[in-house]
Amino acid sequence: MSTPNIIFMIADDHRHSAINAVGNPEVKTPNLDSLIQQGTTLSHTYIMGSTSPAVCLPSRAMQLSGRSLFNACQPLDPTEAFPPYEFPEHVKLWPELLRENGYHTHGIGKWHNPKADYARCFDSGEAIFFRGMSDHYAVPIYDFDPSGEYSDDQCYTGEKFSTDLFTDAATDFLDSYTEDKPFAMYLAFTAPHDPRTPPKEFCYDPDSVSLPKNFMTTHPFDNGVMDIRDEELASYPRNEADIKQHIADYYGMISHLDDRIGQVLTALSKRNDAQNTIIVYTADHGLGVGQHALLGKQNMYEHSMCVPLIMAGPGIPKHQQRDAFCYLYDIFPTLCELADIAIPASNEGNSLLQLVQGKKQNHRSSIFAAYQSSYHLSVDSSYQRMVRRGDYKLIEYHVKGQYTNQLFNLKRDPHELDNLADNSEFTELLESLRLELRSWQHLTNDTCLLEATHKN
Repeated sequence: MSTPNIIFMIADDHRHSAINAVGNPEVKTPNLDSLIQQGTTLSHTYIMGSTSPAVCLPSRAMQLSGRSLFNACQPLDPTEAFPPYEFPEHVKLWPELLRENGYHTHGIGKWHNPKADYARCFDSGEAIFFRGMSDHYAVPIYDFDPSGEYSDDQCYTGEKFSTDLFTDAATDFLDSYTEDKPFAMYLAFTAPHDPRTPPKEFCYDPDSVSLPKNFMTTHPFDNGVMDIRDEELASYPRNEADIKQHIADYYGMISHLDDRIGQVLTALSKRNDAQNTIIVYTADHGLGVGQHALLGKQNMYEHSMCVPLIMAGPGIPKHQQRDAFCYLYDIFPTLCELADIAIPASNEGNSLLQLVQGKKQNHRSSIFAAYQSSYHLSVDSSYQRMVRRGDYKLIEYHVKGQYTNQLFNLKRDPHELDNLADNSEFTELLESLRLELRSWQHLTNDTCLLEATHKN
């Protein structure tokens, strides 16, 4: 078989459970449902967290570089609230690697990383968006600049809704690409990120959606991010009507996105090389949207840490689901294997290919994640750390000098409502998970080693 094409699609804020085919009957996603039937779903795909309130910044850096949170990149100016993140010079990015190995690489949509790296990664591009968020009806975009300069005077406003803008660029590329070498198209949406303003035909009636089982009017304690921008999208205490409206708008954005993904897949189906194309769909992080009284993603709960990951195409089994733990940045070495390209030494990810193909059942024995609002912590900084092993998950918080622990059995309590940290029956397990957390912190160069003794 010849070298496969690659279409990589990444959404912004799409949590793992907001797809009809994975168990949410209220949201309409027929095209993602069809893609799931055509390929393999990895149901326990995690991000490793963030060192910025803009979680998409380090998350996208990790998936592009195949490296863990504290090794993927560093902020150019740590004093900024949302600084661009710079990749170390020795670190290869996967579009860059594919380009060096005979691919034509084409970029579309959101690139919340240094502008210079765009030219490093792509041969061409369209509707390029260098910011974190914008009005979906007025997206500031750039045309491709091979110099990588992208000066302010090159920026102009797109005339379509963001999802339509990026979709049309993708279908144009698929309709027109005729070069005699494989292509890799990087298609990065800004939906379903707020402002959640779906086109009218995709709007949901808020009375038709259900409140999540872990809806709360207030979070049980101060987790250090209660006054962050995302959390200020609704008033405290949360009320049912507001949250239902947020959920309805969220589903509307997702259904619109799903419809346009269908257009991309239709354009692909008209190509002679459609059967030799790897398709990947994922997201940079999840979202609370009222769960645990949280609207944002700056937390360690499953709704914010888990993302969808669907893979389809040659060499990938159809209508399969794998439940092993994996990271978003494991996609990098997986693409390398699918394209028969040597995995670079800078990569820290573990290829998912054998897992996807059913040649092994396990992938990672545990998952670690971190959240803090800046790359460098001060004495007074708030931060969160998490480890999950099997069915159990430990979250540790440091806020205003106070430590709080949460311990959940996710098999019995998938909505993370029953905190077992104070239950003496779980003391030994709690300490075991804490040791595993410390091991992960050393492994990933996390300098924030919490005190050995905690106050619950």
